[in-house]
Amino acid sequence: MADMFVKQESNTRSTPKIIQRMFQTCLRKTPKTRACMDVGTGSGQAAASLAPIYKNVIATDTSPKQLEFAIKLPNIRYQLTPPTMSITELEQNVATQSSVDLVTIATALHWFDLPQFYKQVKWVLKKPNGVIAAWTYYWPEINESVDAVFKSFHSVDYEPFREPQHKLVENKYMSIDFPFEPVDGVDNTGPFDQFVLEKLMDLDDYLTFIRSSSGYQTAKNRGVELLTDNMMEKFKVAWNSDGQSKKVARFPLYLRIGKVEN
Repeated sequence: MADMFVKQESNTRSTPKIIQRMFQTCLRKTPKTRACMDVGTGSGQAAASLAPIYKNVIATDTSPKQLEFAIKLPNIRYQLTPPTMSITELEQNVATQSSVDLVTIATALHWFDLPQFYKQVKWVLKKPNGVIAAWTYYWPEINESVDAVFKSFHSVDYEPFREPQHKLVENKYMSIDFPFEPVDGVDNTGPFDQFVLEKLMDLDDYLTFIRSSSGYQTAKNRGVELLTDNMMEKFKVAWNSDGQSKKVARFPLYLRIGKVEN
């Protein structure tokens, strides 16, 4: 539906407990659990978490390589989709009109052609009250020392290579176009931030996460090394300032959730 694989950030290995809590929140807002669709599924992590909840899971991506290595489960159907797709192609290859209870998008909505994508979402979601849920996370929060070095690095060194879409992530999806109605029990579509991923990291893990980002890759492709020896030393000093080689990195999730009307 959107050509986002080459730009997608590396996924963290999320704790099942947190992910399942978020999906249970989505479950409580959907009238039925017959079918859901995970868009930009990548390696299928979200689809695999949805599989125990929904009878049928349709997981789409534009990258055949991603789908080749995606998690295989009996009730997940992986579907390769082109970056742009007509309603006729959508109905023939993915899902029929008003047939899906829930559409999910994990850390990818900001890359999509939103008007086209939302047209497709409104086509496949059951009416009334089919639910769309999209979430993202920002850079990991470590501690005061490391976060201060990163803030300077991001605002000075990283900034010239950051894609415009990342402003939507930095704004926690608050300003992203989301033309849906609030689900039952709330008066807005978010972003909601009660879910936090946690990952144990050492310094190498942290720097690998930075290197996996699209801005770093853009700089590298232009012949610019953002993690210079000087910058690496700053991160090293900050990381080791508390004497702990491994730290818990926190990734707050920002969730937008809404429903379609008739």
